[in-house]
Amino acid sequence: MGIREQVLLVDCRHDLMNPDAGLQAYAQGHLPGAAFLGIDTDLSAPKTGSNGRHPLPEPEAFAACLASLGANEHTLVIAYDASGGMFASRLWWMCRWIGHLKCGVLDGGIQHWISADGPLSTEPFQATSKGRISVRPSLAPLWSLDHVQAWVADGSDQHIATLIDARAGERFRGETEPLDPVAGHIPGALNRAFAENLEPGGRFKPATKLREEFLALIGEQDPMDVVHMCGSGVTGCHNILAMEIAGLAGSALYAGSWSEWCSRPELPVATGA
Repeated sequence: MGIREQVLLVDCRHDLMNPDAGLQAYAQGHLPGAAFLGIDTDLSAPKTGSNGRHPLPEPEAFAACLASLGANEHTLVIAYDASGGMFASRLWWMCRWIGHLKCGVLDGGIQHWISADGPLSTEPFQATSKGRISVRPSLAPLWSLDHVQAWVADGSDQHIATLIDARAGERFRGETEPLDPVAGHIPGALNRAFAENLEPGGRFKPATKLREEFLALIGEQDPMDVVHMCGSGVTGCHNILAMEIAGLAGSALYAGSWSEWCSRPELPVATGA
């Protein structure tokens, strides 16, 4: 078996304000042999107006998507982007969600590849054969809207889990909201902007530093009782990956995140820190 069958590179570049930007960037130059998967299309299901901006597809549909690129059970899937892993972490998480644990994120993304004199290609991806991936037991726990509603209803004195929002501080505090119709956050949530996981050059901080920072946030909370969210279930995956790097494994994702929550006018909204 050749290296192309053993490793699947996936370009996940995206711009939340310009949905076509990722595919355009891919056409202009990508890692040789890389395929492209779109955040809005391949890595999301259709939106209904109440299921968030990036609802998860059915697990079987995502497995079939990977298989169409030639991936099988022993394929190592490596995702990259140009945003510090902001979008690539979604693909990493989704692979684990369907039980495909041979997955990773290229630290530093395409910028690091270019800085290391890595070549780029404009050749479109072509699968050498159709693969096959089965959906297996997940190692990526999910919280639903009902779970989060119950968590909020319990009140801060009864919380047995910690909810962490990965959006930028100004969005969390409700000072600005460029993407969703309502500003603010879920009452009781903590804020850890995904960008805090990165060094200035766009690579992840060392594992020891990430561990120190997350433990300062969650205290003695079991990592398996931590739930991550963001605007639409994308950058929350970045915080999950950062905790994994830090040796704090097992956190859950609230995939609907703020865009699902704020679509329900009856649900409470908090602002400020």
